[in-house]
Amino acid sequence: MPQFVEQLSLLHGWLPAAAQALAVVVVVAAVGWCRRRWRGWAFPAALGVAALVTALSYRYITSIGVAGDPAPVSLWLWIAMSGLAIAVLLLGWPGARWWRRALAVVSVPLCVLCAALALNGWVGYFPTVLAAWDQLTSRPLPDQVDRLRVTAMQLEGTKPTKGVVVPVTISADASHFPHRQELVYLPPAWFNSNPPPRLPAVMMISSAFNTPADWLRPGGAFTAIDDFAAQHHGFAPVLVFVDPTGTFDNDTECVNGTRGNAADHLTKDVIPFVVSNFGVSADRANWGVAGWSMGGTCAVDLTVMHPEQFSAFVDIAGDRSPTIGTKDQTIARLFGGNSAAWSDFDPATVIARHGHYTGVSGWFDVPASSGPHTVAQEANPALSAPSTDPTANPEGQDAAASSLCAVASANGITCAVVTQPGKHDWPFAAQAFAASLPWLAATLGTPGTEPVPLPQRGGGAPH
Repeated sequence: MPQFVEQLSLLHGWLPAAAQALAVVVVVAAVGWCRRRWRGWAFPAALGVAALVTALSYRYITSIGVAGDPAPVSLWLWIAMSGLAIAVLLLGWPGARWWRRALAVVSVPLCVLCAALALNGWVGYFPTVLAAWDQLTSRPLPDQVDRLRVTAMQLEGTKPTKGVVVPVTISADASHFPHRQELVYLPPAWFNSNPPPRLPAVMMISSAFNTPADWLRPGGAFTAIDDFAAQHHGFAPVLVFVDPTGTFDNDTECVNGTRGNAADHLTKDVIPFVVSNFGVSADRANWGVAGWSMGGTCAVDLTVMHPEQFSAFVDIAGDRSPTIGTKDQTIARLFGGNSAAWSDFDPATVIARHGHYTGVSGWFDVPASSGPHTVAQEANPALSAPSTDPTANPEGQDAAASSLCAVASANGITCAVVTQPGKHDWPFAAQAFAASLPWLAATLGTPGTEPVPLPQRGGGAPH
């Protein structure tokens, strides 16, 4: 694929607009306006099909919660156009000329493509053509090597200039949670010695609709962590890209429930495996969790539930508690109606039950739609909440962050609520992780790093 095509943006620029314009022209041309049958009843029927497809799609998309922001109008328009194109193909086929039939056939995938582009513009999943191609074709990640090659590099004394990504198959003996292949990032300094140095580790959790590689592709984590390592003589935390859902659309919220023992997989399968196979530190002071959207909720939950395993978290636009719809819907869908089980995974309840924490800290990051980012220190629960933009947080992630940080700080957890310009999508998640990484790496004791304090009210994110 030519490089200029690979770098074409799927979020901005001329490509999405050109695809939409072409789709409109093809659909209009496919309609047999001059035919009495089409003017009489076929076109109204086609409009009815479009409305039905849009209504069903709206019900499905809003029920599963693809993103925190409301869907753009363009998404519903292109879903309607897709329904219209299908109806034009089926209802207009009898008696139509061959070229009109051909246009009707082409119009369906074109409209579906435009709906997909609108959906992608909403969640920011594929920033470029290359990103989409790599994901859809399961192309190996940059600097991906297998476990045998890592061992050979250790034995040969090979020291890479950049980190490597290793696919791993982790046993689910403790959790019995069915999951996909997971990934581990090893910084260059991991290869400094054999056995490797006892580096800190960060569990990386993405959104509800995910693959373990998402943090490395749309999330930009590979660039962020490699840049950090380059500035610290190759030292950086080991990153573990986990699978908390088992499939792309199985939103578990990282709990043990009707959708599987996701929490047990992360705490009882993943951590022992990474410690034993990659020699990272087993000390809770050297383990953290970073997550985006659902993963942000998971990051807080895992840390406050297991302070014996984690000492720091980064919550990027997470919710106040595990959430799939309303509280009653969440209890029914995740816990089979068991409200006590829901309470066991509600961070505020867990914190209150635990009482005072020692040596735990957290970074909450939420979107602000425009302008320079601001931050607010929440170590003192008496401080007011930070100024955020409600339009960038339509589901209240800013209020959730402030509320959880207040509860946490009242119980000994040092935390801050930070804002970055953006909205609830992957580009925002990538920016927020890059901003929090220096603090997180220093807090977890990465060799060669100086202490980085949490941001102060009115200041900028640390660099």
